[in-house]
Amino acid sequence: MSGHSKWSTIKRKKGAIDAKRGKLFTKLIKEITVAASEGGSEVETNPRLRAAVQNAKGMNMPKDTIQRAISKANKDSSSFLELSFEGMLPYGIGVFVDCLTDNRNRTVGNIRAIFNKRGGNLGTNGSLSFMFERKGVISIPKGDMDPEEFELELIDAGVEEIEMEEDIFMITTPMEDFHNVQKKLQEMGLEPDSAELQRIPNDSIDLSLEQAVQIMKIVEEFEDDDDVQAVSHNLNVTDEVSDALNE
Repeated sequence: MSGHSKWSTIKRKKGAIDAKRGKLFTKLIKEITVAASEGGSEVETNPRLRAAVQNAKGMNMPKDTIQRAISKANKDSSSFLELSFEGMLPYGIGVFVDCLTDNRNRTVGNIRAIFNKRGGNLGTNGSLSFMFERKGVISIPKGDMDPEEFELELIDAGVEEIEMEEDIFMITTPMEDFHNVQKKLQEMGLEPDSAELQRIPNDSIDLSLEQAVQIMKIVEEFEDDDDVQAVSHNLNVTDEVSDALNE
């Protein structure tokens, strides 16, 4: 669990200064547009849109860009299709790749090519469902909040776990309580850096540094595809691995 949230922290830090910021914005805009189309353009009443907007703000996306993405909902989002791929990477690492695409054949071909090129195996839908559980993951800057008081405030909303990652609270919730926790944070006047449903591994796998870096480079290759919105895996990303990735 901590390894998974650690990789979320790495991605957040990289995203703020990454040369690929434009590509990240494109993915966030796509999610905002689809969320607004599905549940309406009001952030207060659309949990998926609220989470998408929070993630965009966490990456310093300008407000007018966010609003344009919401306004595009009825025009652009009908062509997007949500696809999920699951399979095995080298060393027994399971991976889910979640996509939003306007061209199924292109996306299927691209994802299959990465699996084949990197020694993985693309599985059938549902083949890895036993390895992961959908949960809400929310990051909140600690600021001057007392951790114990913060946890007491949130416990009734359905928080499963709160971890400290440097100066960030990493909150984990059951999927069914994700929106309740978002609402509680809003009532407390707190705005998350990020809030999303993630596939959390039931068990994580430890690899050597060289092997782990190899796997994370494959994960990054998936993430570099324009149609990929999220990649989940069961590799334990240690501090040593994260340091190697940031070199």
